[in-house]
Amino acid sequence: MTDAPTLSAEDQKLEILLEQERSIQFDSFGFADAWAVGSLLVELGLERDHPIAIAIMFGDQRVFHASLPGASADNDGWLENKFRVVRRFASSSLAVGTRFRAAGRDFDTSSRLDPRTHAAHGGAFPLRVRGALMGVVGVSGLAQQLDHDLVVEALTAHRAQQLTRG
Repeated sequence: MTDAPTLSAEDQKLEILLEQERSIQFDSFGFADAWAVGSLLVELGLERDHPIAIAIMFGDQRVFHASLPGASADNDGWLENKFRVVRRFASSSLAVGTRFRAAGRDFDTSSRLDPRTHAAHGGAFPLRVRGALMGVVGVSGLAQQLDHDLVVEALTAHRAQQLTRG
């Protein structure tokens, strides 16, 4: 009798990340929603003394941006690079990096994308409306898992609020 193969830590992490993407979707998401999510990220960042930059994009349009004390222009560059990965792979930047690691590959060398313009590091999350990728929400300034978790926390809270309203 053989045991079923066990998933590696990276495979387990990838399953969690992909489930987050499946569950954090919206029926609608407009400018007021972007303001609410962005403002929540600012509030959480200030409460926790996080030196972060925050951005929300609808397609190529930046609809929200804020930088908190301690963030720099470098964080804006990281956001752009993470956003390119989300747009290219239609998945969170952390899930993309995790998928490469789970396959035993390094994103920077295996993706054949310029690492100066594409970063598969946590913090950028796809914004989906009824399954369609319509934007990206991102944070930069913390360790990549913490960047990712902060975005997921804000999007989850906003989704719950939308569901209770209507």
